[in-house]
Amino acid sequence: MECEIDQMGGRGQQEAATFQQFSRGHCFSENAVAASIQPIRHHPRTRLAFLYTVCAMSCLFCKIIDGSIPSTAVYQDELCYAFADLHPQAPVHVLLAPRVHVASLAETDDSQAGLLGHLLRATARIAQEKGLHNGYRVVLNTGEDGGQTVDHLHVHLLGGRPTAWPPG
Repeated sequence: MECEIDQMGGRGQQEAATFQQFSRGHCFSENAVAASIQPIRHHPRTRLAFLYTVCAMSCLFCKIIDGSIPSTAVYQDELCYAFADLHPQAPVHVLLAPRVHVASLAETDDSQAGLLGHLLRATARIAQEKGLHNGYRVVLNTGEDGGQTVDHLHVHLLGGRPTAWPPG
């Protein structure tokens, strides 16, 4: 993940490179930023906005979830946000993403089992609301070989037409 560096007050290249190394692959929710700023507060020129902007705002889905990028909301609650896919592969194609940034299913651990279950229950609820009584497909792409194109965990809900097996 490429992070932008805010060169404020003549920050040296070494300090910028150190922060870039620290932040690579990490995106911060507001809670994570609050927890993360404490250890680096000794750098007088570090700003909370800088930390937030560096990674969380470089994630496309984080921008959609916080409203920076417009989307067609389908469902939302305190844990997830669901929106219509811009390039639908079926008459119903909804993406569900957790509000907290998680790069992929491979990045989860047992402490996130509740979040993962919540995403699946929300998917079933949306399918019911969309009238997908004849069935639907739930897809969770993980990693490059798995077809994941946005590094933010998300579930695809596809329905409204028969699907074939194998997919892809």
